[in-house]
Amino acid sequence: MGKWGWVKMILKYCRKPTVSILAAFLIFSVPAAEAESLAGKIGDKRFAPNLSLDPKEACYKAYLAYKAAGGHSAYATTFYSRVVDLYIICGAKLNAPTQKAAEEIALRNCQYGLKKWKVRTASGGCAIAASK
Repeated sequence: MGKWGWVKMILKYCRKPTVSILAAFLIFSVPAAEAESLAGKIGDKRFAPNLSLDPKEACYKAYLAYKAAGGHSAYATTFYSRVVDLYIICGAKLNAPTQKAAEEIALRNCQYGLKKWKVRTASGGCAIAASK
């Protein structure tokens, strides 16, 4: 076999285990992709919601909760016209399974508010202001 015969023998019988060990090493050495928290992020902002700076107002609280939520969330509100509308109706959905589901539920919540209080707005209804 010669001077390097033992190397050929090791390569012949240890190739599969060596490849498996190296593959496992590569798999576990790559850091796992973790889902990034959405807390504190605005997300997809479609228009700037008109918020009063009164921390007791329900829509202001809902928007702050939307921003603080770590999962898929959405904030829906009525458009505001200073000349015609005297109020703002809003709806939010926090930590939904998907962004689309959050948008649908937030929009339904806002529309429910319009029906509940029997109001009409100059803009005609609710729209998604921001979602993530």
